[in-house]
Amino acid sequence: MKIWIDADACPGAVKEIVFRAAERLGIQAVVVANQVIRVPDSLLISTVVVSKNFDAADDHIAAEASAADVVITADVPLASRVVSAGSVAIDPRGEVYDEENIGERLSARNLMNELRSGGLVQGGPREMEATDTHKFASALDRELTRRTKNNE
Repeated sequence: MKIWIDADACPGAVKEIVFRAAERLGIQAVVVANQVIRVPDSLLISTVVVSKNFDAADDHIAAEASAADVVITADVPLASRVVSAGSVAIDPRGEVYDEENIGERLSARNLMNELRSGGLVQGGPREMEATDTHKFASALDRELTRRTKNNE
């Protein structure tokens, strides 16, 4: 089992939570970005720098993540790709994407993109709050515990 982080837009607090969880549980964490991202000096935490091409990090994660892995991403299309391959994805705000909800989330995301491009909706997601970080930490802990127990 690995934890994959789509790191280009991932908040620092979320990455820190993942790094601590990886160390505590002895799980590899892989940070994927199109630029060098600083990570703690650890045998369990590594980085992959991909090209600056659109979706290069997403493509790398989708190709490498296995069904046992957890993917951290705010990118709903990437979440859909990894969920369809058997993984689970967690949004930095703590929303877990799985087979039961990913279709609905992808449809909602596509609708919002259409409304934004038509000028009917403006702005993006709200700022991260402490409650979001707490919700993320809880969701990550639940998923890692569940997957660790399933692998025993």
